[in-house]
Amino acid sequence: MIRGAGSVRIDQGAGRIGPCPPPHLPTGPDGEPMIEINERIAIPDDEIAMEFIRASGPGGQNVNKVSTAVRLRFDVRGSAALPADVRDRLIRLAGRRLGDDGFLTIHARSERTQEANRRDAIDRLVELIQRACERPKARRATRPTAGSRERRLESKRRRGETKQGRRGPRSGGED
Repeated sequence: MIRGAGSVRIDQGAGRIGPCPPPHLPTGPDGEPMIEINERIAIPDDEIAMEFIRASGPGGQNVNKVSTAVRLRFDVRGSAALPADVRDRLIRLAGRRLGDDGFLTIHARSERTQEANRRDAIDRLVELIQRACERPKARRATRPTAGSRERRLESKRRRGETKQGRRGPRSGGED
């Protein structure tokens, strides 16, 4: 499995293999690259695992030769960078992208290059965590107004009259 910024790059032209240049990410106190979510949350780069896989679908010969698609995995339940409230909301927002093992999986395969797909996957992760950072507005219970109650009862009365009109004559025991 290829992890984080130290992944391998394959240059198409000369067939050279070398380390990918690290992305321009903020660094933490120990000099480790961090992905900044907002002013209070930054995720260490080593908490995110990336695997480069072959993309499916059209793309000619390129799709069979180059592993451009990215599978990003992030341990939501085991991350020390996420506050508990954000973690809980992220688990709800992730839906089926969150596996039973607690890892959030994001697939990015829309671009033709590894770096573009990698950037897309990280951007989608950041966007999801930013949405989880937003506290939902507390709903205050309100009572219906007198006018709305009257309108509701009036429409029910009219609907009842319409249904009464649809009834056929009753065939009782009257002779």
